[in-house]
Amino acid sequence: MAKLKAHNLARRITGISTPFGGVSWDPPEDERRAVRGFVMFLEDRRVLFNPHHLEIEGQVTQSTLSIREKATETLASLADDSHAMTPIKGMRAACRRFLDEPHPDYRHLEHGRFGHDSGFFVALGELRATVGLHLATLIMAYDLEIEEELASILPMENDDERTE
Repeated sequence: MAKLKAHNLARRITGISTPFGGVSWDPPEDERRAVRGFVMFLEDRRVLFNPHHLEIEGQVTQSTLSIREKATETLASLADDSHAMTPIKGMRAACRRFLDEPHPDYRHLEHGRFGHDSGFFVALGELRATVGLHLATLIMAYDLEIEEELASILPMENDDERTE
């Protein structure tokens, strides 16, 4: 299974600020291990990258709950001043929003052909995009590799850079 390296991601996206800017930074090993464990957990959460037609609402909910719980567990293992706190809290908040807020209501659209209403897929897309942004920050900051499936939710390459 192919992996995406952090330096490839840096070339793929622009405009994401990290807490350390251009300064060289080496995270403490126990912090890097905790973040890596969290990212490995996300690599097995199909809710983040499964094709929409394979999604089952109950399983999506359960997987989102699992991500939120793992984020809380990981946050508890980090120091208060850890650079990973903000992105992991952002992912946890995205999970909470997906689970707690009503999905958008698109009454004018037909019921989805995969058994879900359109609002479910819009909310799922928002969850994936938000987690992808925070994930990009983590993998760049901690110089981590991720599997291709999970990399599919990372921000897209900037069109201006592709043409150069």
